[in-house]
Amino acid sequence: MTIYDIAREAGVSASSVSRVINNKAGVKPETRKKVQRLLKKYHYTPDAAARGLVSQSSKIIGILIADIRNIHHTDGAYYIERRLAALNYCCIILNTGDDDDSRAQAISILEQRRVEAAVLIGSSFQAESVSQAIQRHLKDVPVVMINAFIDLPNVYGILSDEFHGVESCVKFLTEKGRTHLAFVRDCYTPSCQQKVEGFQSGMASLGLNPQRVYDAGETTISGGYQATLQVLKEHPETDGIIFSVDLIAAGGLRALYDQGISVPEQISVIGVDNSIYGEICIPKLTSLDNKTFDSSIAAYRVLVDCLENKTAARQMILPSAIVVRESTP
Repeated sequence: MTIYDIAREAGVSASSVSRVINNKAGVKPETRKKVQRLLKKYHYTPDAAARGLVSQSSKIIGILIADIRNIHHTDGAYYIERRLAALNYCCIILNTGDDDDSRAQAISILEQRRVEAAVLIGSSFQAESVSQAIQRHLKDVPVVMINAFIDLPNVYGILSDEFHGVESCVKFLTEKGRTHLAFVRDCYTPSCQQKVEGFQSGMASLGLNPQRVYDAGETTISGGYQATLQVLKEHPETDGIIFSVDLIAAGGLRALYDQGISVPEQISVIGVDNSIYGEICIPKLTSLDNKTFDSSIAAYRVLVDCLENKTAARQMILPSAIVVRESTP
């Protein structure tokens, strides 16, 4: 059923039907009601692509996620997509992975879909390959990055202060009498590197050994489990461990349980993300809240400002805070 079919049955011109569809003036009330009844009867849906060609507006927003398995990333994408849907935008969500070619390809796809803006979720997008792809494919549309920033005229960054956040975790544990600390990181990202540097800075400022940094190898429970066993083997005197994300901290808690080590009596444990994983662990996990949900809210607001041609802050840094639960004294 086309606009011309509706017009023929209503006995009016196609331009009159178009004015009804677009809620424009110039149509008699009785004609408008007749056309609206027919539109409803035939479940008529305007061709969004065709309307976009006329208005030069696609009403499409691209959302790129570095790792769709990361619950923080998907929660953020869900929030932004729902809010944009309420404004009649359609979102394309793509899982890119962390390799350069995949990220560049995803950005190219957004250009092909004529997106009006893009949201990039994950610190791994803070890379030269992404910068080049944005300049090549998306230089004329706003790009909002969550937990990352690239210094380009059309790019906006929402960042969490994870460096000082992890520094505060070190201070928190030492004030509880824990001085033999270790840090376990997952796969390399700019965000993870900030956490490592925050740990090392915090330790060095207190005159403690800043070099006890271990690799989980992957962001999994198993990775956290194995890394924790390595920490215990090499430094049995360890009395506190900070993990770069809650998921590997959950693996660390299991490893400590299997070794008969009580938490927090013998070893205190802190994760990062303040995710659902921390709530379901036994004991419940103390975690650094890096304000991921707040970042999504801020990203949405910046994006809407850009779409409405308003001035928006190029870069925003949100403070993090420790959420104390059962895994620390």
